[in-house]
Amino acid sequence: MQAKYLKDYQAPDYLVDTIELTVELLAEKTLVESKVHYKKANPTATCLILNGEQQKVLSVLLDGRALAASDYLLTDEAMQLDNLPDSFELTIKTEIDPVNNTSLEGLYLSAGAYCTQCEAEGFRKITYYQDRPDVLAVFTTHIIADQSEFPYLLSNGNKVAEQQLSDGRTQVTWQDPFPKPCYLFALVAGDFDCLADTYTTKSGREVKLELFVDKGNLKRAAHAMSSLKTSMQWDEQRFGLEYDLDVYMIVAVDFFNMGAMENKGLNVFNSKCVLADQDSATDADYLSIESIVGHEYFHNWTGNRVTCRDWFQLSLKEGLTVFRDQEFSMDLGSRAVNRIHQVKVMREHQFAEDAGPMSHPIRPESVIEMNNFYTVTVYDKGAEVIRMMHSIVGEQGFQAGMKLYFQRHDGQAVTCDDFVAAMQDANNADLSLFKRWYSQSGTPEVKADIRYSNGTLSVTLAQHTPSTADQQEKLPLHIPVNVAFFDAQGQLLTDIAGGAEQVLHLTQAQQTFEFAVASQPYVSLLRDFSAPVKLSYNYSDEALSCLIPAETSQYTKWELMQALYNKHLLAKITNQNYQFPTVIGDTIKALMADDQTDKALLAEILSVPSVNSLLEIASGATIDAVIDAQKALKNMLASTLQAELQSCYQQNHIGKYQYSQNAIAQRSLANACLGLLAVNAKSTKNITLVELVNQQYQTADNMTDKLAAMSAASIIGGELFAGIIQHFDQQWRGDALVMDKWFAVQARQDVDDILDKIEQLQSHPDFNWNNPNRVRALIGQFAMFNPVQFHHSSGRGYRFLAQVIQKMNAINPQVAARMITPLIQFSKLDDARIQIIREELAKLAELPKLSKDLFEKISKALQQ
Repeated sequence: MQAKYLKDYQAPDYLVDTIELTVELLAEKTLVESKVHYKKANPTATCLILNGEQQKVLSVLLDGRALAASDYLLTDEAMQLDNLPDSFELTIKTEIDPVNNTSLEGLYLSAGAYCTQCEAEGFRKITYYQDRPDVLAVFTTHIIADQSEFPYLLSNGNKVAEQQLSDGRTQVTWQDPFPKPCYLFALVAGDFDCLADTYTTKSGREVKLELFVDKGNLKRAAHAMSSLKTSMQWDEQRFGLEYDLDVYMIVAVDFFNMGAMENKGLNVFNSKCVLADQDSATDADYLSIESIVGHEYFHNWTGNRVTCRDWFQLSLKEGLTVFRDQEFSMDLGSRAVNRIHQVKVMREHQFAEDAGPMSHPIRPESVIEMNNFYTVTVYDKGAEVIRMMHSIVGEQGFQAGMKLYFQRHDGQAVTCDDFVAAMQDANNADLSLFKRWYSQSGTPEVKADIRYSNGTLSVTLAQHTPSTADQQEKLPLHIPVNVAFFDAQGQLLTDIAGGAEQVLHLTQAQQTFEFAVASQPYVSLLRDFSAPVKLSYNYSDEALSCLIPAETSQYTKWELMQALYNKHLLAKITNQNYQFPTVIGDTIKALMADDQTDKALLAEILSVPSVNSLLEIASGATIDAVIDAQKALKNMLASTLQAELQSCYQQNHIGKYQYSQNAIAQRSLANACLGLLAVNAKSTKNITLVELVNQQYQTADNMTDKLAAMSAASIIGGELFAGIIQHFDQQWRGDALVMDKWFAVQARQDVDDILDKIEQLQSHPDFNWNNPNRVRALIGQFAMFNPVQFHHSSGRGYRFLAQVIQKMNAINPQVAARMITPLIQFSKLDDARIQIIREELAKLAELPKLSKDLFEKISKALQQ
């Protein structure tokens, strides 16, 4: 299978002015007619190649003249036409089969509704077209269907016509006045409940808002609608960006590969990213919905109005829009807790991707299957690169750069370089070295050495990026390192040159920064995770005891607590007889006793580092030692802090449900305490604590507390968990999204017969191999979040996942490729486990119909 390379990019030979689509939805098949106006852009072009897959060609007309089959070349993936005039109209009529399209790409039928997913390359499954993001056209779409079966016929833009045809069917016409690439095309047909509202823009335009959900789910749509209106207002206030169409529609569907899709004016969402009420959704679900609704809305400008020239530039829209949705969530909620969640994604997933076989820069150099590059690197590391740029030029400078970017490129398909150029030119800044973040893969390691002598503080920073699977040679990067200086009493040093809080710009392999200070200070490094790097600095327990309560950055309090945990976890990993010092418990007790401590932050502090994040820093350690050390720390905290945890739980386990930032913080803290109390209950068989968990489950008036109790019960196990699981099933069976939580809790349980349980759960009436949410809830949660059982030394977890991937390869290659991640990131494991994984990957590589999605990942993994 051939790779495509960024260096080989060529502009399209033909451009498109307009495309007129007519889609007839029939019971047994769907007929698609595309009428496209092409004009030659490259005078030397000799042929037009149109992408197309899984279609039956019925007719091809050139300027109204029917072509014979011998007049064009047809392959499994394309149509080629030669000897074309400089300007012409091409009309192609095809037949497609959305009913049997289980890949959920292109047009497909799910749960009685037609739906599309065209990003990255799904439009080629609908009609023959130049399926690339740099071909922009004005779309007109006619949808013909039986309106009694499909009352809502939706597409991009504004609805301009609706008529009854002579045969009783309905034809609806949509027109999108803004030129767009075909990946932003959308079509939905179905019978829904609709939540309607309006939003008045800052210029006074009234926009219709419509949110379509499955029948009976209207009561769960209010939060998503509220989130949409908040997003629209925030983008006007923070970025000065206003919505541009007359209507904004969101459709929620159960069968969807991704979280959501930003199709112009017609977003399609996975229903889990839309539907919520207190009985069925957790606080985390509410916050996720707010973030994802914001993300897709923000794409209207960063992605739709200005799009990508080619798919190698994906981070241009995704890194920038993730940064924007992060800022949205941080402006609305707790900046510290949101930042913690962002950094956890980097440490637990992105750093592992950098170190694995699929390592790539945020702007990749080559791809075989584009779907494989919708990654934490392109999205989340991409957002970190934007965040660093923001810190270099400042908020005012960043807004000036955004304004210039839109002035220059509105309505265009551009590159990451174009974005950096706008930032650079708007701020008269030199970002030439900084641009290396776009082309260099890997996680930089920054070592700090701090010395004090005769009134001079020397901070030496050295950077090194290890070789990665895709790049051997690495060069220095521009790394902004946010620091703060504190005295021995924990006060900020105000008389230091540059200020007590400042950014050190590391641009060479090694640099020393010197400061005149009267006495040796404590230095807080890489505050707010100012760069996506691994920091190596051995804080003393004394320094951490001073800095943790003193830090004015709430996020960095958590970061320093992680440093304290990690320091002693690494000692435990190296020596299983190592005893955790009292400083850990004492520091947490002090934070719990302090009324000023942010409750949501304290909840995060009570959560110990994950196995994945520890594997990234525990060089040469076995996963068994990492798991044992992490368990020992949890047991120590549960035992040492039992009285404090019980008291804190009682203070924060509030009565009647409220949805507010303060109530969310209290619930998160109470449930963090409950989780550790469950650890204690498991080891001590404390009946009082077991009953506490059961009592919360039985009396909870919201899903956040109910699910937290169920998770705590899964730690204790036995009759308690069995009874809760049975009760939950009886209460929620048939409610797919809620049952996903039920599947997931069981998949994460650390019990030796877990694979037998998962096999039994596959026979549950609510489990469905064709639904990505179900498969991710049961199989994905096991592979990603049950490290003890997935990494069982027998290899049974690896073999099980390989069997699932083989099955999913035939059903939905995109889901299969996403689920293989835990199998291919094996570089930190021991030789025996690696050997088992290699054997399983080698078997998968021999599958007769291995998808491109899986081929790319497996072949790269086997080259390690």
